[in-house]
Amino acid sequence: MIAPTSIQRKGHSTLAVSWNDGVDSEYDVRQLRLNCPCAACVNEWTGEKMLDSGKVPEDIRPIRLFSVGRYAMGIEWSDGHTTGIFAYDYLRRLSGKPSVTESLTG
Repeated sequence: MIAPTSIQRKGHSTLAVSWNDGVDSEYDVRQLRLNCPCAACVNEWTGEKMLDSGKVPEDIRPIRLFSVGRYAMGIEWSDGHTTGIFAYDYLRRLSGKPSVTESLTG
């Protein structure tokens, strides 16, 4: 199972994740916010994005990162959004760096 070994903020606009398979990923925090998979941001039935990107501040930043079980990370954002849970496999796919098992099967 893919999981982070380290999650760190790098300045105000980047989140760095080191994964348990030795891969390091960096995420632009605004892009993470724009890719929030929660029901307020994505229609649960159609998968259509409902988040208006124009309403997400350019200088958005994570206020708090927290673990959700062993499978995900929650992020509390400076715009007040708190319901996004980023499953580790989803977060890894956002990095564009597939895990070894995804490379073999995908």
